[in-house]
Amino acid sequence: MELLTPGVGLIFWQVFIFLILLIILRMVAWKPILHSLKIREDSIQEALDSAKEAREEMSELKSENEQLLMEARAERDKMLKEATAVANKIKDDAREDSSKIGEKMIEDAKSEINSEKKAALAEVKNQVVTLSVEIAEKLIEQTLKDTKGQKELVNKYLKNKSFN
Repeated sequence: MELLTPGVGLIFWQVFIFLILLIILRMVAWKPILHSLKIREDSIQEALDSAKEAREEMSELKSENEQLLMEARAERDKMLKEATAVANKIKDDAREDSSKIGEKMIEDAKSEINSEKKAALAEVKNQVVTLSVEIAEKLIEQTLKDTKGQKELVNKYLKNKSFN
């Protein structure tokens, strides 16, 4: 059994050597290891903080971009409405102008037709007068060819006329 249980002296020396080793490690290795861990922890914390800041900035940029996008859409809609209104106004003005021009052309045509009609009627009257005069001239010439006809015509006019 002696092999299975260690002696008190062996346990003492093992504890003593362990404590010395622990003191040496604390003086030599423990501080640098803790210092490296602290540096590593600080760098990880800085990375997390910068990632958080970046996430917040991205969130702000995203909201700003959404705001700008909404403003751009509103501006686009406003411009489209204005363009539509201007186009409709131009169409209405063109319709009004064309209807005015059409009405003026119709009025001009009517007045030209009336003036042509009056001119044609005046020409017809002149031709009727000319024909009537020619017919009357020929009738009178026929009637007055002989002296008997001339005397009858003179007597007829003298009867109708009174000499008071």
